[in-house]
Amino acid sequence: MANFENESAPDPKHDFYRKALDMLTRSKIPYLVGGAYALGFYTGILRDTKDLDVFVKTSDCLGALHIFEGAGFQTELTYSHWLAKACWNDHLVDIIFSSGNALSEVDELWFENAAQGELFGFPVRFIPPEEMIWSKGLVMERERYDGADVNHILLACAKNLDWKRLLKRFGPYWRVLLSHLVLFGFAYPGKRGLVPEWVMRDLLARMETELENAPGEHVCLGTLLSRTQYKIDTEQWGFRDHRLQPFGKMTKKQIREWDAGAPAPG
Repeated sequence: MANFENESAPDPKHDFYRKALDMLTRSKIPYLVGGAYALGFYTGILRDTKDLDVFVKTSDCLGALHIFEGAGFQTELTYSHWLAKACWNDHLVDIIFSSGNALSEVDELWFENAAQGELFGFPVRFIPPEEMIWSKGLVMERERYDGADVNHILLACAKNLDWKRLLKRFGPYWRVLLSHLVLFGFAYPGKRGLVPEWVMRDLLARMETELENAPGEHVCLGTLLSRTQYKIDTEQWGFRDHRLQPFGKMTKKQIREWDAGAPAPG
């Protein structure tokens, strides 16, 4: 697991992150570290990142914002269904309590299964690998696809994953998990055995059942994977947007705000 203390030179950004972690720790608000630092912790892949991702429960988001605001940070509830931000000059903390599609809400299980570690001299807890796979597995935007991250987490952690919890996390969207496991076997043919046989047989049996009982709903679940690439389906072709309540967890307003913030097509 990565050692984040082996920095070759002082970095003002890391000083900012230390301050943010210290403030959150002193506040007693439960939080977990995710993003690039959690990926590095589990896989050893260290990448430069422009922000620090901290995960909190929805009920603690406003409290975390108040802590940063009281210290002079600029804060905003960027998207009411999943994300807030606190910044100081060019340095940024993302306060995450769900996901852009509103599926991966932070709950108590994130904390119960978190891993103990250290980041910039602070003892922290990192989000569990199962929840990383769950949230990253559903990111398939044109400008961002997290499949390689999922593969690297599987490569590093598959032997110790709670596969039953991972299956439960994906729930009715198990096809997405199956797609990643198939691609993992493609990327690492010599490591296919890291995925338990019973997991693959379970998912393939579900596939077999679905072949015999194909649903007839005119619905597009692609919007759970990308907020831009399936707009034509819901706006012109008459497919129901599965993000929308009561089928999904988002309101029409939240969908409009989230989609409006997407990068311009290029």
